Amino acid sequence: MLSSVVSSQVDLHARFGGVVPELAGRSHLERIVPVVDEAMSQARQHLGTEVVLDAVAATVGPGLIGSLLVGVSAAKSLAMAFGVPFVAVNHLDGHLHAAFLEADAIELPVVVLLVSGGHTMLVGVRQLGSYELLGETADDAAGEAFDKVARYLGLGYPGGPAIEKAAQDGDPQAIAFPRPMTGLGCELSFSGLKTAVTTLCPRAPAGVDARRRRLVPSCSGRRAGGKGPDRRGRALGRGGSASEVEWRPIRRCAIRSVRRASAPDLSVHLPRRAMCTDNAAMIAAAGWFLLGARGPSAWSTGAYPSLRLDLPLARST
Repeated sequence: MLSSVVSSQVDLHARFGGVVPELAGRSHLERIVPVVDEAMSQARQHLGTEVVLDAVAATVGPGLIGSLLVGVSAAKSLAMAFGVPFVAVNHLDGHLHAAFLEADAIELPVVVLLVSGGHTMLVGVRQLGSYELLGETADDAAGEAFDKVARYLGLGYPGGPAIEKAAQDGDPQAIAFPRPMTGLGCELSFSGLKTAVTTLCPRAPAGVDARRRRLVPSCSGRRAGGKGPDRRGRALGRGGSASEVEWRPIRRCAIRSVRRASAPDLSVHLPRRAMCTDNAAMIAAAGWFLLGARGPSAWSTGAYPSLRLDLPLARST
């Protein structure tokens, strides 16, 4: 990885308590060229010479249509200008490749926990590009639940870091919140926890600060029950803000689950935090694999806001 440049829109959307699609698309349009220029500049400094592009990869979905169109259009333009292939990447596929950026060799098959603002799922990776959805949330994604709870409690946006800050000095055992989906499956649920917060808040001690101290630490450490399938290893793929209140418990849980498995050949792969936010490096990693495995994407490939992980994209003819 020669360079990785991230332009965050958190401050732009914070005053609205969530992402405003129109503002997001306009900000993408304003930032795409400076970000690409900075990435190329960093790569040149690293190499000490001009950068030769072999291909240009871009996220084509899922996501906000306006933002996706900016990225896809810019990527195709660059690919055409340099005379190199264009590679369409599923954003979720990119998160699955994040762990492979951080390890020299990950023995497959592996189970990946993929948590983002809009998705929470367990994915079985038999081989790169071949995925099995083992379980997912039946309702809200984890990131969405964090944002909604934080907004309800007046903690600000994004919800993960806001709850992390509020929970630092609290008692995680103050309130016994419900534990949904604790059977033997791999399904998850977060809407009940969100509803429990809104239900208990009026009954909490008077004063908003007291409610936050009791509610936030208790709801920040929830986890879903269930026994996972047999795989060689487990890895984490994380999107969104990757706050420590979400990240630390997930890391601890992953390590504990491997220790409890009593399998000496079972490993756990935990990418560093920078690789578990939305970033171009993971898209490049997925794009490089897809280019070698399937060839270039068709120039007619568009943007797909509701793209699923298992939906194949058209190849170049």
